[in-house]
Amino acid sequence: MTASIVGFIQNRMRSGLNLREGSQWTLILKKMRHNKLAMIGLFITVFYFLIAIVGPYFAPHDPAMMQAANRLAPPTLEHPFGTDRYGRDILSRVIIGAAISLKVATAVLAFSGIVGVTVGLIAGYFRGWADEAIMRLVDVLFAFPSILLGLIVIAILGPGLNRTILALAIAYTPVMIRVTRGSALSVRMEEYVLAAITYGESSWNIMFRDMLPNLISAVMVQATITFAFAILSESALSFIGLSAQPPTPTWGVMITTGKDVILIAPWAIIFPGLAIMVTVLGLTFLGVGLRDAFDPKTSVQSEGFGGI
Repeated sequence: MTASIVGFIQNRMRSGLNLREGSQWTLILKKMRHNKLAMIGLFITVFYFLIAIVGPYFAPHDPAMMQAANRLAPPTLEHPFGTDRYGRDILSRVIIGAAISLKVATAVLAFSGIVGVTVGLIAGYFRGWADEAIMRLVDVLFAFPSILLGLIVIAILGPGLNRTILALAIAYTPVMIRVTRGSALSVRMEEYVLAAITYGESSWNIMFRDMLPNLISAVMVQATITFAFAILSESALSFIGLSAQPPTPTWGVMITTGKDVILIAPWAIIFPGLAIMVTVLGLTFLGVGLRDAFDPKTSVQSEGFGGI
């Protein structure tokens, strides 16, 4: 009898939660639409994804084709971004670089998201010794800045694009663990979770069916920031020669190749540098916009930059 009553209460709570979710997402979308900075970030992010996914099929030139007679040519109609020291079309290389950065950031986010969310949920749900053991390991990893932790992994495994993906995935996983665990600790004490535990549901069902949907806001915001920093970190590692190696056209490789001719052909580093800056800024604007949209204390504003 008691179990039946608890089950009834649990179902009622879930029904109410589902009803609130509809109005909550409507409010979130309204906040996003009225946050100009967030909409700018969304536009830049969508444009970046389109260039990275579709762009390589429409690149105007072969990014690896060298033209000795056309070295360091300034921007023209044929080469809108000019050419580099080997006569290669910079626009085509920037487009291919976008596709490579998308591959890296997606792989890093997938690894850190799956591992980080799962481990964070376990720590926040079970608490006790499991939480202590997990968070002490995370604290050790947090003693190193993300880029330094990535450098340590690369120093052990050696340079290369695939090794860089693994290094950055390991470096950014602790952040996702901590964010998920912090949110899980508060959700763990909600009535619908306690009711599910009393009703005898399995821990995995409670974590991934009941708790995870209520953590999605924090996870989405952190995922956006992680995606941006993965692109920035890969470019930095490519610049110092620890990630992709020439002639692979990553944005970092393009900058390190063009730095020697910056005085006579500044376009060789300006355009890949702008690609990094605009993409990271767009993702950051989107992440901040999502944070404000999910914040219940932020009201819908018709003018200005929302909660910025």
